[in-house]
Amino acid sequence: MQERRTANRVRLNLRTRWETLMTQGRGTISDLSSTGCFVLSGGEVNPGELTRLEIHLPEGVASLWGEIVYSIAEMGFAIRFKFASVSERRALNRLLESSTEC
Repeated sequence: MQERRTANRVRLNLRTRWETLMTQGRGTISDLSSTGCFVLSGGEVNPGELTRLEIHLPEGVASLWGEIVYSIAEMGFAIRFKFASVSERRALNRLLESSTEC
């Protein structure tokens, strides 16, 4: 199977709280890039749903919006980020830079 991702990914473990219009939950971000992430969580979500993520960082909580790309039952789901502002994109880029320096 051909790799479709275009952005470099960082493997990490970040606590997150997420919510869609119909449900909410907690999980762990295990894979992060400038375009999206994978959330380990048992919640039920559907592709196309708009999702808000609160990512717990050492310096505080970052809030990002995204769209569910796919889900794997009892494992988690992939999100493609939808940036509302330049500051959201900059915050994510700072996180990625600090994660790759470790």
